[in-house]
Amino acid sequence: MGWGHALVYGSLIAGFCFLVAFVFVEARLTSPIVPLTLFASRSFSGANLLTLFLYAAIAIFFFLFPINLIQVQAYSATATGAAALPLILLMFVLSHWSGGLVTRYGARVPLIIGPLVGASGFVLFAVPSTGANYWKAFFPAVVVLGFGMAITVAPLTTVVMNSVDQDRVGTASGINNAVARVASVLAIAVLGIVMVSAFAFRLNHTLATLSLPPGVLHDIQASDIKLAGLQLPPGLSASTVAVIRGLAGEAFVFGFRLVMLICASLSVAGSVVVWLLIPKSAQ
Repeated sequence: MGWGHALVYGSLIAGFCFLVAFVFVEARLTSPIVPLTLFASRSFSGANLLTLFLYAAIAIFFFLFPINLIQVQAYSATATGAAALPLILLMFVLSHWSGGLVTRYGARVPLIIGPLVGASGFVLFAVPSTGANYWKAFFPAVVVLGFGMAITVAPLTTVVMNSVDQDRVGTASGINNAVARVASVLAIAVLGIVMVSAFAFRLNHTLATLSLPPGVLHDIQASDIKLAGLQLPPGLSASTVAVIRGLAGEAFVFGFRLVMLICASLSVAGSVVVWLLIPKSAQ
């Protein structure tokens, strides 16, 4: 394990220890920054667990999807930015409609269905390989994921606000935002390691068939943290470079598919949490 991996693992362990210490300290204060008594509400706890799972999945998606488009699918930076735009537009356009779902059905039903739809979107992102056409491969997945998020976000905010007393609404909103930020950081750190490990495993397995010199193989393995954008040592023939680039793209897709399936699992877990913790009467 290199120094980079050791630093990441060490930071994760230290961060977890500090988080546990923070909870213990807050539990003993008379005026805590985060009143832990708020989590006595099943609706509040369920909404924040859903936030943790769903926003972790969304964070690693938005981290890896542009890398996929640029490094593997050879999109320009402008095209990459535009590729996810339908997702944002769907959430914006449908926000008023999804808020009306709470009035009609209560918050529990949309918060069960929305993450399940989002999970379907993540599964669709796991299908395309290298050289995939955007409109046939990625656009349907973007639409499904955007629709799932549109169903979820407004009811989630409603549950967070309505699950606490009126004088604690600001605190509840701040805690929920903090949970979303923590989820993003954890997802990029933990699932980033999963992505790099899966990429390196698949690439090393396929490179073994090329009979490359040990020095060249070592140089390639040393830059696997750059994923499909890894730097190749000089002196390789154009045909060898093309083959290695192709194998790197396939290795990226292998890791990306694994992470997308994990994201789908996180979304399903969020839906299960809502079903178990948030009562039918939640508004």
